[in-house]
Amino acid sequence: MEEGFKGDVPLPREFMALAVLRQIKKALSALNPRELRESADQRVRVGLVGASPESLGRMETYFAPPHFTPDRRAEATQILVRGGGPDCDLEIYDSSLLRPARAFSFDPDEPEACVRRILRCREELTLPLARNLYPFRKPVSHHIIRAVAKENALFCLATALPDVVPSLAMIPWTVGEFTSDTAFLTMNQIRMAFLLAAASDRHVGYREQRSEIGSLIAGAFGWRAIARELVAKVPFGGGLIPKAGIAWAATFAVGLSLERLYRLGYGFTRAERHTAYEEAYENGKQIANMLLDGFRQRKAV
Repeated sequence: MEEGFKGDVPLPREFMALAVLRQIKKALSALNPRELRESADQRVRVGLVGASPESLGRMETYFAPPHFTPDRRAEATQILVRGGGPDCDLEIYDSSLLRPARAFSFDPDEPEACVRRILRCREELTLPLARNLYPFRKPVSHHIIRAVAKENALFCLATALPDVVPSLAMIPWTVGEFTSDTAFLTMNQIRMAFLLAAASDRHVGYREQRSEIGSLIAGAFGWRAIARELVAKVPFGGGLIPKAGIAWAATFAVGLSLERLYRLGYGFTRAERHTAYEEAYENGKQIANMLLDGFRQRKAV
């Protein structure tokens, strides 16, 4: 793809880099952070039903922990409605009580299980819940990272396997708009940065996240060089899995660094990024193999 049309003289790398930057700039116009802000700012009310004032207090302390500032904790407790009611988007019952079928059970000895069930069943509320209630933040962020890493691995497969294209319908750009893996992967990582900021109760937007966006664009060509070098060593087109594994690992490592940046105020060091990438790469190749096997089985049916 990067070599131009068959028979043409290969284009200089500087020209290809400029072309990639132009594609990124064009795709930026299709990526609207305001929609993510509006989704994260969606009004949500969570009903809490306990067996006693003490059990209600435990539930409130879990969902609005003491380390919040007084103002932030006050905002969180406004979302939590003691006793529940018809105006609540979801209700959580103490595990000692019988609950309606649509409500969720809260076990104080295993509160994370309640969070996982809610996120699995009420996916449309993931961003506002993560933005407002601390226990949802980390699992939502990790779900975002894994989902975008999978999309980027899928894209690398899609560039070689046309049957993969329908699996990318959830991404806000069509595969045909991109002649460069680098442009697509970078744009999707910028989208991931917006999602992670929204889930972490941070400002979302091009101006607000210009530092992160600049780092993602600058780092894209480093991953591109790694992919080119690695795939070139694998003969007869066997570089498809390593290429998809690189896309997974690079996106996953970037996502973990962004998550820590928004959670603690600082991201990974260069050494930590390298370690995170190496750990994610083998997993990325396994995931790429599973995706490819799934496509082959679907095609054979």
